[in-house]
Amino acid sequence: MAVDCRFCEILINQKEDLLFKTRNFFVIFAKYLVANEGHMLIIPVRHVETVFDMTKSEWEEIPIVLEGCRFFGEEYSAQGYNIGINCGEVAGQTIMHAHIHVIPRYKGDVENPRGGVLNFKPMIKNL
Repeated sequence: MAVDCRFCEILINQKEDLLFKTRNFFVIFAKYLVANEGHMLIIPVRHVETVFDMTKSEWEEIPIVLEGCRFFGEEYSAQGYNIGINCGEVAGQTIMHAHIHVIPRYKGDVENPRGGVLNFKPMIKNL
């Protein structure tokens, strides 16, 4: 656990509701939504900066992402999902504790869903 890490603090203090927890991961709703209500974060219990620092044992539990999708399907009637990981500051990671985003998607939530996560914000043309 890292003293100055928001995710470690959540786990230690239990100030926010955990949606579910396994031996190696805990799951919370994201505080800042990317697209739709229900955006969740799957976070390793052990403080690691990126998913590349996870152990084999932690990777073996990665099907927890499927549990997140099932949850959205049952509780929110999600019709699709975006699953993403930002690794490093230049890739948009703002909390340096590995985490996986699971974002439920719905028909009509964007005008044209082609491009998936690339469609959340205007794309910058290659120069």
